[in-house]
Amino acid sequence: MSDHAKILSAELNWPQQYIEAAITLIDEGNTIPFIARYRKEATNSMDDQALRTLGDRLDYLRGLDKRKAEVTNTITEQNAMTDELAAKIAAAVTLAEVEDLYRPYKPKRKTRAGMAKAKGLGPLAEMILAQNPATDPEAEAAAFVTEEVPDIAAALAGARDIIAETVSDSAEVRAELRRFFRAFGVVKSKAAKEEDSVYAQYYDFAEPVARIAGHRVLALDRGEREGFLKVTVEVDPERGAGIAVRMFARLRSGGACALQVKAAAEDAYKRLIAPSLETEIRSELTEKAADGAIKVFGENLRQLLLAAPVKGKVALGMDPGYRMGCKLAVVDATGKVLDTAVVYPVPEFKKVEQAKAVVKRLIRTHGVQIIAIGNGTAGRETEQFAAEVIREMGGGVQYMVVSEAGASVYSASPLAAKEFPQFDVNLRSAVSIARRLQDPLAELVKIDPKAVGVGQYQHDMPQKRLDETLDGVVEDCVNTVGVDLNTASAPLLNRVAGLTKATAQNIVDYREANGAFTARTQLKKVKGLGPKAFEQCAGFLRIPQAKNKLDETAVHPESYAAAEVVLAECGFTRADIGTPALAKLSEKAAMVGQAALCEKAGVGAPTLADILAELQKPGRDMRDSLPPPLLRSDVLHLEELKPGMQLTGTVRNVIDFGAFVDIGVHQDGLVHISHICDKFIKHPKEVLQVGQVVKVQVLEVDVKKKRISLTMKGVKQ
Repeated sequence: MSDHAKILSAELNWPQQYIEAAITLIDEGNTIPFIARYRKEATNSMDDQALRTLGDRLDYLRGLDKRKAEVTNTITEQNAMTDELAAKIAAAVTLAEVEDLYRPYKPKRKTRAGMAKAKGLGPLAEMILAQNPATDPEAEAAAFVTEEVPDIAAALAGARDIIAETVSDSAEVRAELRRFFRAFGVVKSKAAKEEDSVYAQYYDFAEPVARIAGHRVLALDRGEREGFLKVTVEVDPERGAGIAVRMFARLRSGGACALQVKAAAEDAYKRLIAPSLETEIRSELTEKAADGAIKVFGENLRQLLLAAPVKGKVALGMDPGYRMGCKLAVVDATGKVLDTAVVYPVPEFKKVEQAKAVVKRLIRTHGVQIIAIGNGTAGRETEQFAAEVIREMGGGVQYMVVSEAGASVYSASPLAAKEFPQFDVNLRSAVSIARRLQDPLAELVKIDPKAVGVGQYQHDMPQKRLDETLDGVVEDCVNTVGVDLNTASAPLLNRVAGLTKATAQNIVDYREANGAFTARTQLKKVKGLGPKAFEQCAGFLRIPQAKNKLDETAVHPESYAAAEVVLAECGFTRADIGTPALAKLSEKAAMVGQAALCEKAGVGAPTLADILAELQKPGRDMRDSLPPPLLRSDVLHLEELKPGMQLTGTVRNVIDFGAFVDIGVHQDGLVHISHICDKFIKHPKEVLQVGQVVKVQVLEVDVKKKRISLTMKGVKQ
């Protein structure tokens, strides 16, 4: 472990002792959220994202070790291992280095070099490669003329094939040429067919390998797959071949043999190395671009899931549509469905007045305070309809356009059918839209993270890595906020640290059979939920109005005794939790002293800080401190937008080249990265995040193409 810990310590800039502790905790089966929250002393408060990065790199390093062992064993079995080669394999820090070293010993398919060796030309190749100035290659080749090798030219050609493969198999040559490709390579693309497409901007495109943006790499890859583009990585072929020649041919001292080696090295570069490295560089660029896109997707998802909820309000969800009508669902402040209906608010159906009457009745009957409108088909007309209804009712109700990405997937799922067996697929979608506004996290966990609409090129990503990243983000978000044990759905519970799909469902079944949980300790009675699972999940599950008020907090049961000591030392009791009296807890704790409290409670400073924070604000939701979502009561039309207009909007998606902002016209506008701020930024995420409310100015409007260009430069936020 120490070697890995040392490497990770340098990479993550974190003391080695804490890295070693984190590795031990991970190996013991502890979840990332549990380690991040409840083992801060051991890791020096390493957060969940850093821990996941550590876990990913640890897996890579262990995979590297495994591959080194496999390569070492294979070469040893061939009786080809040397001390020098063993040292090089041991010192390799990437899988590419290991594979370069293994290349000469790797079983090969039928090659020109292999056929030449079969004809007995190996000794001739070795003789030429030695480059003794006194050696005459043609004279030596004469001795190798046989029935299979008809003449001297054929013998020399076969020897050059063997030397070319030796050059190609050289780890040193490949490493040097890999650096050359990375530094001087140019990615180029041409049209593969004369046909207009979304890839037209890449029909005559060139950008250096060292500078090409990830989103362009992914666009080129997709364009090539779809048959619109021909993509290459090009370098100066003479310079590339020259590197191989310089590393093998001793032109000043090797005589005529050196000229043969030069020809072989040039052939090796053109025929074997350059095509291989082009493929490798393309793969490298794609992998790097995918990693970047996955990271951006994960950050966008985190921000979407942790968006401020609209609590305590009755909501009307509107799922727009034409032929099937607009589906309506009213849910109370807890998300319980109160009423449903289907209306036709689009003018072409000539039922607008009837639709208004239904919506007004629902608003008055149930005291609707907010309306959530899906942004799909007929969303623009539905938003206009809702604004008219609000205006006619004299205000008092606000609305927000909600992304309905994934709603149809959820509504048709077995989960939705189980949750709402009495509703058809369309009405379930309206319920989901309403709940997304009330509590984005609780609703969106029911949907495949890839379907929430905040990524770029997600279908082109390595799906396993994408799933792992997004699942990790969802898990971190759920555990950061915490979960009400008595109201959480099985999908939400499934995201709690330590719980599986089965144990999450068992918790719901236990709740239905035995009534609401009154204590965390009851979790131990749930089928399949053993001591380890209890340890991992208990701190993230809250029980409002519990008899033991510590069960309402994020204080872990293992620290209840410590919390009692802290309260007693500061002059309070457990009964004071949640009362105004504890407002002075920090003040009293400071008087006692941190060191003294830590010693008496038997905890470290980070755990003490968490205990004090939780005792003062039990069950607090960190999302409550975030700016509220932007609610509207009127609608703008695309045709009304004019350059220079300043508007307030909500960031819907952050991507490599900018951000899409909802400004209330149903069509999101693009703020290009060059228009986000006055200073240079490498990525929009440095300034913007999903859900952020921003002020923008209209730059340009293309009504025909429904494109809106926006800027934030010079706009006071």
